[in-house]
Amino acid sequence: MVEEELVKVLKAIKHPEIQSRTLGELGVLQSIQVTANHVQMTLALPLQQTPIKEKLIDLIEQAARDLDPQLEVAIHTTAMTPEQRAAFMAAARGDQRDTLRRNNVARVVAVMSGKGGVGKSAVAGLLAAALQRRGLRTGVLDADITGPSIPKIFGANEMPESSPDGIQPVTSLTGIKLMSVNLLLPQQDQAVIWRGPLISRAIEQFWNDIAWGDLDYLVVDLPPGTSDAALTVTQSLPLHGVLLVTSPQDLAGMVVRKAADLVHKMEIPLIGVVENMSYIACPHCGTTIHVFGPSRADETVRLIGSSLLGHLPLDPSLAMLCDAGEIEDYHSDAFEAVVDKVIQHLPLVVEQDHA
Repeated sequence: MVEEELVKVLKAIKHPEIQSRTLGELGVLQSIQVTANHVQMTLALPLQQTPIKEKLIDLIEQAARDLDPQLEVAIHTTAMTPEQRAAFMAAARGDQRDTLRRNNVARVVAVMSGKGGVGKSAVAGLLAAALQRRGLRTGVLDADITGPSIPKIFGANEMPESSPDGIQPVTSLTGIKLMSVNLLLPQQDQAVIWRGPLISRAIEQFWNDIAWGDLDYLVVDLPPGTSDAALTVTQSLPLHGVLLVTSPQDLAGMVVRKAADLVHKMEIPLIGVVENMSYIACPHCGTTIHVFGPSRADETVRLIGSSLLGHLPLDPSLAMLCDAGEIEDYHSDAFEAVVDKVIQHLPLVVEQDHA
């Protein structure tokens, strides 16, 4: 009876920062065990270093002792899984839709650069195409709301259709599921002139309202920067890892290090760094030419405490295929090696998630 009453009391506690929601509604109370006069609890927090952790612990300890002053309380904390964190953020917004039950997405990977112009969208598209070729069910969520390019490089231009399960994503020639704001516009050249809150809401809808169905990997193409879009993806989606894209210039490396800082602070696993446009091979003699100067990728990964997944060439044929909407036809041994490392970092082993 003590345990039942205690669970009831603790679940009814209002969250210190989200007063409209209780700890039970937010899924913070992971486990409670009562033995004689000893209580052991585990709290699941969206971030292990959340500023209100101590205040939250104090509230729970006080509530337990108000119920029974003789109780000895021991509280442990753990970080939420990506799925739990997404559910926490949805509950905090008051969104009661059970997106994770409707869609079965095993791994969500964000491709991020911090800086524009380094080929982030091309890397996202290549990653999706390579995963699909390996027989893995793949989708791409274009979170670059004001500068979408995913439909263009995949040659997709049809309007998504509605269904009882939600909006159906557009399917590429090889079966990749795609969703982008450009697929919803009457004209591809029409500007999306939105402020931050609207951009964030659109990204949330691309996750919540799209019938992604069963996917092994969902690749999220993020815009440059570390503000609204990046925060929405890292907080609201069950993100399992981030792939950073840079180029040889030190300027690009500096901005990518800012993106890595965001990833670390949000406690999202950093898969590694890809250096794009690292070199070009002379079409006549095969000599390697470092168009943008020598590589600084080793220094970048050392500073952010990550690993270098590979160097990708500046390849005119890739640019032409992207312009033609045929990125799925591009093949590169260098990129296949990158894909191997991504899969190794985020294997499709469901049992590990519940161990």
